[in-house]
Amino acid sequence: MCSLLLVAITLGVSAQSGTNSPYSQYGLGVLSDQSQGFNRGMNGLGYALRSGNQVNVLNPASYSSVDSLTMIFDLGLSLQLTNFEENGKKVNARNANFEYAVATFRLFPKVGLSAGVLPFTNVGYNYSSKETVGGSTTTTTQTFTGEGGLHQAFVGIGINPFLGLSIGANFSYLWGSYDRKTVVSSSDSYVNTITKQYGAEVNSYKIDLGMQWEQKFGKQDYLVLGGTVGLGHKLNADPYVSVRNSNATTGVSLTKADTISDGLEIPLTVGGGLSWRHGDTWLVGVDYSIQRWGVIGYPEVNSKTQKYELKKGLLRNRQKLTVGGEWVPNANDTRHFFNRVHYRIGASYATPYYNIGNVKGPSELSVSVGFGIPIFNTWNNRSIVNVSGQWVRTSATGLITENMFRINVGLTFNERWFQKWKVR
Repeated sequence: MCSLLLVAITLGVSAQSGTNSPYSQYGLGVLSDQSQGFNRGMNGLGYALRSGNQVNVLNPASYSSVDSLTMIFDLGLSLQLTNFEENGKKVNARNANFEYAVATFRLFPKVGLSAGVLPFTNVGYNYSSKETVGGSTTTTTQTFTGEGGLHQAFVGIGINPFLGLSIGANFSYLWGSYDRKTVVSSSDSYVNTITKQYGAEVNSYKIDLGMQWEQKFGKQDYLVLGGTVGLGHKLNADPYVSVRNSNATTGVSLTKADTISDGLEIPLTVGGGLSWRHGDTWLVGVDYSIQRWGVIGYPEVNSKTQKYELKKGLLRNRQKLTVGGEWVPNANDTRHFFNRVHYRIGASYATPYYNIGNVKGPSELSVSVGFGIPIFNTWNNRSIVNVSGQWVRTSATGLITENMFRINVGLTFNERWFQKWKVR
């Protein structure tokens, strides 16, 4: 039997899905990293980060930190190279993707407003396997393809009602679809071809709440405690399965379809973090989150009744731990460029949110390094180019191993739109 993975994986750039991973055929797809350019260098650290010069979508309470003169735009792109390995065989794939576009500004004193577009999940794979039937020359081929994903457009608000305490919320529109297909064919023209197609279209909402508490101690040191809650709910989607049994010789084709009403759901997500910042020189932090996918049923064809129905145990709770930090030698040194650069590093470990058959899915280990390069000219000294490199290893015993190297580029335009000018 040939490798399940390595007969054919799509090698071209896919801007639509942003992934070539065969693991995107499980659950709602590969979960997207919703961090921005500045915290991607710290591997997605963000629950307890407050900065008036960046947009931190991971915790909407951070929006209240933006100052009254600022309008911030942040755009992100990524390029990723992935190596897939199974049973000693390797295949490489590449993707380029437009990641996000976000903006923020101060609406009222102590009130910041943000809006933008982010990816939520990605689906994209194309591979096949082939085996010989008994001792004959007849071969059976299984081809697996999928594409799509969910997207998120949001409006968020952050408020600083009391000294040191900020609260916020992101209100999002969640939309998208996925289409997954499995084709079982034979070299014997008298054997039927079976095509199974799974799909769903999502149009729903998403609400995320955030809190940050900042306390100053010493002359330049700040401690920030952050927390977020993402509400879980049904997605107003009707997943379906369609099975077509056809024979090329006789021309006879039979199709059977089944649908589950409101059969998709996102889980309750809880996250928390702690950061320590020393002036404008350095920052360190840690984040932890849990997504309660394990209590959610997911559509599957019942092998006994052949009915398409929700089943518990296909998904599992996902936990993620992230540590990271940033160092700036001297942010105010106008003579030495490298003293103004932001140097970043981070690492994280995440458990899977799905099972593969009766086996726990692959865990994810990742590390990153990044640079924030300030832009200085006669009219702007606060914009920044954020560049980071990230290595991600997705693996589990007996399953496909993915090693991905991703380059992220974020452009943060920090403009003083609301500054009052005086004519002398």
